[in-house]
Order: sequence, then C-alpha cells, then structure tokens
Amino acid sequence: MNKGLIFDIKKYAIHDGPGIRTTVFLKGCPLSCWWCHNPESQSTQKELFFDAEKCLENCTDCIAACPNQAIIRNQKGILINKNKCHMTGKCAEACPTGALKVVGREISTDELMLEIEKDTVFYKNSNGGVTFSGGEPLMQIEFLDSVLEKCKSQQIHTAVDTCGYTSFKNFERILDKVDLFLYDLKMMDEKKHIRSTGVSNQLILNNLKKLGESKKNIRIRIPIIPDENDSEENAQKTAKFIQTISGVSNVDLLPFHKAGTQKYLNLKRKIKNIQPPLEDKIKTLQKIYENFGFDVKIGG
Repeated sequence: MNKGLIFDIKKYAIHDGPGIRTTVFLKGCPLSCWWCHNPESQSTQKELFFDAEKCLENCTDCIAACPNQAIIRNQKGILINKNKCHMTGKCAEACPTGALKVVGREISTDELMLEIEKDTVFYKNSNGGVTFSGGEPLMQIEFLDSVLEKCKSQQIHTAVDTCGYTSFKNFERILDKVDLFLYDLKMMDEKKHIRSTGVSNQLILNNLKKLGESKKNIRIRIPIIPDENDSEENAQKTAKFIQTISGVSNVDLLPFHKAGTQKYLNLKRKIKNIQPPLEDKIKTLQKIYENFGFDVKIGG
C-alpha cells in the first residue's frame, strides 16, 4: 500500500484552484525559498514544532516522556537536542498545552481518499475538487500518482501545485490524471534564482515549456517578494516568457505576507525582516501582465 508524508489537509480551500477544494500538503521541497510561508514543508522528514508561548512554566511532562533524553529545561526554558531526537512523538503526546507538535504524518492512499471523499458534495456543487500542494508534491511521485488515479476514477477534479523542479518524466507519469497545474515561477534571472531558492531556474522554465506542449491547463502563480522579484523588469521578462507557453491564460500574483513568521520561530529558524509589498506596486505589476493579455488575480 502506498504511503506518503503530509503535514496538513486544508478543507474548504478557495485559493488553490476552482471552486471549493480540499488541499493536501505533502512534505519535502527541492527549493529553499527564504520567504516560504510553509517552512515546515521544505524538509522531507518529520519535524518538531515548539511554541514557547504555550509552554507551562516548570512543566516537565515532555522531559519525562522523551525516551532519548533529548529535552532539558534551563533558565531559558525548554531546549531540544536535535541530534538526540528520534521524532518518536512521545513528548508531543505528553504535552498538556500543545506547545510541542510533530509536523508530518504518514498516510496511506486509502486513508487520504477517505478524507477527500468527505467533501465530495462541496466539489460537485462548486465545480471544485482536490489540490495537491506542499512542499513539492512531485517529490513523492509514487504516492501522488496513486492518489491521483483514485481521484480520477471517482471523477474528482484534480490540481497539482508545483515548483517545476523535477524530472519531466514525473510530469509525464501524471499528465492524464491532472486537470489543472498551478505552476510557480519566482524570477527570470538565473543568478538571483539560485541565490534566493538554492537552485537554477533552467529546469523549471524548460519543464514549463514542455508542459505547455502537452496542451494541459496551466495557471501561473508568482509570489511577489519585495526587493527580490518585484521589479517591473522581472515582470516584463516573465510575462514575455509565459506568453509563449500554450495553455496559459491566467496569472496569480501572490503578495508576500508575514503569516508564516511564527512557524519559523517554532522551528528555530531565522527569517528576514521584510514587509509585504505596497498595494500600488501590486497594481503596477498587475497592469504589466494584463497588457500581455493575461487574466490576473491577486492572491491566488
């Protein structure tokens, strides 16, 4: 039985494709975008969230429950030794306030389908369906392919939100099972792309060209990150490029927001102090894409 590692299932989603949808978030991503609002999606392994604000002073339940003595308490509070932590989840189970939480759980295709099927009535009434996001869902291609096949057998509309950084063989494997690709583009400058995401954008752009040739329905999604990719020059180059891709008529501009800040704190990771883009900037970029003939939506 195929199993995958997910970190969330979002019900009644309205920004991840048409209609009311169930969005399944798979763990693992080949990119390391510093602005990612789901930092828990990047690792392919289970991780431990620790919310210090929920932690009770002088409580030692998690320390007693940890079988590997990976947790201690000092004057600064709870400290977790990641080298000793085997992610058993015993600490989270013992925590009375939910300050500790294991992010990532294994789920079988059958178990996931049971969750998806609960919302079938909403899909039918709104022309919605299920969206597979992440992370990068194509990193778990065996699991993704299996669930997509089950969805298609029940005539459930399917969408895959992808960063495009994968072998095109993975796209070919699922082409006939996906109704809509939500394809993320960050920036056209390769050096900046490497600096900001950790990888080149050449594979991403080449895969988008090939995907366009397959005549699939594609919606482009572009995060707008101040001082990274919010220049008019980048918008012009991006619009000119995607204008050559068959099947693309819609562009979603996704302004950076700070909703993921607490997640970085819970994972003990740093994030740059940056503010969301100004509304005037978004309108200027929107106009550029509209001038190239695209139907532009703000916020996905």
